[in-house]
Amino acid sequence: MEHRTQNQSVAALALGALGVVYGDIGTSPLYTIKEVFAPHTGIALTTDNVIGTVSAIFWALMLVVTLKYVILVLRADNRGEGGTMALLALAVSSVGKSSKKTKWLLLLGTFGASLFYGETVVTPAISVLSAVEGIELVAPSFHPYILPTTLVILVGLFLMQRHGTATVGKLFGPIIVVWFTTLGAIGLYHVIQNPAILAALDPRLAFNFLQARGLGVFLALGAIVLALTGGEALYADMGHFGKKAIQLAWCSLVLPGLALNYLGQGALLLSDPSAVKNPFYLAFPPALLVPALILATLATIIASQAVISGAYSMTQQAIQLGLFPRMQIIHTSATEAGQIYIPGVNWLLLIAVLLAAIGFGSSSALAAAYGIAVTGTMTITTILTFFVIRYGWGLPLWLSISSTLFFFVVDILFFASCTIKFLQGGWFPLLLAMSLLTIMLTWKRGRELLLDQIREGDPKLEPFLESVAQSDFPRAERTAVYLVADPHTVPQAMLHNLKHNMVLHEKNLIMTVVYADVPWVPAADRLEVKGLAAGFWQVTVHYGFMDKPHIPQALELLANHGIEVDAFTTSYFLSRETVVPDAKEKGMARWREQLFAALSRNAGSVVDYFNIPSNAVIELGTRVHI
Repeated sequence: MEHRTQNQSVAALALGALGVVYGDIGTSPLYTIKEVFAPHTGIALTTDNVIGTVSAIFWALMLVVTLKYVILVLRADNRGEGGTMALLALAVSSVGKSSKKTKWLLLLGTFGASLFYGETVVTPAISVLSAVEGIELVAPSFHPYILPTTLVILVGLFLMQRHGTATVGKLFGPIIVVWFTTLGAIGLYHVIQNPAILAALDPRLAFNFLQARGLGVFLALGAIVLALTGGEALYADMGHFGKKAIQLAWCSLVLPGLALNYLGQGALLLSDPSAVKNPFYLAFPPALLVPALILATLATIIASQAVISGAYSMTQQAIQLGLFPRMQIIHTSATEAGQIYIPGVNWLLLIAVLLAAIGFGSSSALAAAYGIAVTGTMTITTILTFFVIRYGWGLPLWLSISSTLFFFVVDILFFASCTIKFLQGGWFPLLLAMSLLTIMLTWKRGRELLLDQIREGDPKLEPFLESVAQSDFPRAERTAVYLVADPHTVPQAMLHNLKHNMVLHEKNLIMTVVYADVPWVPAADRLEVKGLAAGFWQVTVHYGFMDKPHIPQALELLANHGIEVDAFTTSYFLSRETVVPDAKEKGMARWREQLFAALSRNAGSVVDYFNIPSNAVIELGTRVHI
């Protein structure tokens, strides 16, 4: 991979993966078992139920995280990249863009990406709240200050995003190593005190526990799924650390630490049922409670950082796949391509996270909102993986079904269990997801309609250029670059330039940027150049959905095609379309046309997005009815 330095060992990458990939799932022990035995589940605190709960959590980690993600899904990489958008691009390319399945895969993958944003909002709120709530065990009078303290931490977390994670990220790995080591050590201590809990390693006890619940099994699964939150990050962050590093970190430290801690909490409850009010913190001796609080708070901040960074990467991919309008993207590291900061996303996330923390008020209340987004994303990942296995890898149908059907059934059971909590808070991430899905689909459809209107109204490119090239328009000894979305019609900016200025340039480049369904495009494949007429060339610039667009750098590669371009005598002509909703058009509903027009007006600058020098830009406007 181009963005990963070759001298980094798997062990060093695994350390980095601990700090970013596993922060979310690593903080699940703070609240999972407490939620299983919360009053609303109706699960009595008996010996059989304690052992059955721990057994169900342990085998959920083994089957869903280890078997599904670590062993199967990590193999479905898009040239080393993972995550919903990368998997969607891989699935679409596997079935073929002209396939009837493509439309539904795009809809499904886009909804999965939307659900990820719902998880991104809930994770910082529930993680930081659950850590700060532990202070009550040391100082009960602190209760009124739990929410204000949480809000201060969250604001500070989002304020520091603009500085990037390059420096702070170096601290994440070692802190999470201490965290998982502590989880395992305190868990092992209680297992030794009450080894009866080791019976939970028998999967039959998990099955018996769930079977005994009857219809109440959905309430139990709705709480148990909290142990799996963050599992999707194993796949989403594969591009930053690689499959081997993520697998090494999981098998060597994360899984043992989590398993021992859940076993330890179970052993504690067998010995002291009163610890159910907060089995995680009460597992620590009183003398270690304050250090545990500090460590847990740091771990939850890191867990929050992981999903926030994931939201930036997801947004960048969505923009380049044509699902979001352009936004300002700031690269915060000169060496790591994945370290980016998107101010617009950052502040919208902060507002949503603060509203979630204030509106729900406690980690227990937020737990009801958490599961739907997570399990929905997990289910969509399984479906997309099937299409990759069947059509991308070419495996037989029976093998493709058998390798994903079990996980699909498990995912559906978890998802169904979380829908029961819809009125208690599950509506919140779903509302966020549906809102974002509407925006994405409206932007994608609006751009299609806009391009259709431009194609209809503008003359065809090649016949027009042939006539213009033979005209007697004066030629300026400069280079003109016309950035266009449709390479087959005459750029609006060129038409306006000829109409008002009556001049042509010596070199004219009709440039189109195309994003491939792969993360990275090598520099050797960056440009396609086609001669059109005397002094006119059609240039297609190819980027992957993880590449950083930089048009001036791309122009330097024209020398390999025999075209010399001087950066100091180059002008960039841009056409800014003002979208006008038209009641007579039937492309979209009126409200969606107005939404698209608003998104178009507020889209980020083309100049900033493509890193074009602002002092070399001439922008010409046009009105387009859709």
